[in-house]
Parts: sequence; structure tokens; C-alpha cells
Amino acid sequence: MSLRNALLALLTVEPMTGYDLAKRFGSSVGNVWHAPDSQIYPELRRMLQDGLLESEEVAWGRKGRKIEYTITEQGRMAFGEWMDSDLQWTRDRDPMHLRAAYFEYATPDRARAQLTAYREHIRQIRGQWQHQIDEVEEGTSETLNRRLQSVPSSQHRRSTAFKKFTYEGLVARADAEISWADRGLALLDELDELDEQDRLNAAAAN
Repeated sequence: MSLRNALLALLTVEPMTGYDLAKRFGSSVGNVWHAPDSQIYPELRRMLQDGLLESEEVAWGRKGRKIEYTITEQGRMAFGEWMDSDLQWTRDRDPMHLRAAYFEYATPDRARAQLTAYREHIRQIRGQWQHQIDEVEEGTSETLNRRLQSVPSSQHRRSTAFKKFTYEGLVARADAEISWADRGLALLDELDELDEQDRLNAAAAN
């Protein structure tokens, strides 16, 4: 249900076509909840059937037509109920940490390469999240500014603070993962040194 509510969150700002939603999704809520277009469009149709959205054809380009979606009052109520409900926790699926638990079956060079690649991947994502914080602080976040235009001025402070708070949490999580990868690389070096020492001790004993 999180994809549905992520879409409802975007539509509380303004009506959008499926194309606009998919584009906006990738640059906003997509930072915390990934969903490909192949999931977004079918979910919009289901939401329409469930009465959460209304749709109408609108002009698109010179001759084209697109379906534009508008959140209904029922949709706003459903989104509010979801926001006030208890979060249902799911078990993690973490391929990198699963792989690390069995690095003894990998060659040291491959384990080192995988940790290095993971660290670089997280660094890149961290940069994207930090960029979001910078835009919020500078007032240049297009997504946030659109939302501020759709809510009373009395909510602007909260809307801004919670967006920044969310990305700060993601940056902190990325920093922890980068530190973990650094510790893993240091551990590989330490284990290699211990293995080499064992070989030297064994050779000296013979």
C-alpha cells in the first residue's frame, strides 16, 4: 500500500498525468520508495476504480491527449488515515550484508572489490540526498515549493522541516554504511596480514 499512498501524497499538491506523476515520483518520493513506471500506471488505474482518484482527458502537445488524475475527497481521507495508522514493519532484504556474512567463501580481492563498489554506490546516493537538503535550505526545491503553494502558510514551516528531517536521516544512514564498508576493507587487510603471519610461522616451524 505504500506505493498507493506515495502517489496520493503527490496528488495532494495538484492534478497530474501519469507521465507527470512518474517523473515527479522519481525526483521526490522515489528517494525513499522506489517504484518503476510498470508499477505506477497499473496502481493509478486501481486507485481510479477504488474511487480515490478522478480522471479526465487533457490536451498534450499539439495534437495528443493524456489522462490527468485528481485526488478525490475519499482519496484525501484514505491518505490521512494511512498517515495516522501504525506502521507495519517488514523484514530487511539486504544483499550486501548477506554477501558480507559469507566473505570467507570469496577471494580477498573480490570481497575487497565488492565492498569498494558498494561504498562508491552509497557515496553517490548520499550526494543525491545531500543535494535535496541543500535545495530545501536554499528554497530551490521545486517539489517542496509546489507543495508549499498547495498548503496554508501556517503549514510551511512543518512541511519544510519534515522534508529536511527525512533527508538528514537518509544521509546519516549512508554515512553509517560508508563507515561499515571502510571497516570491512580494514578487516580484510587485517585478516590478510594474520593469514600471512600464520604462513610464515608454519614455514619457520618446518
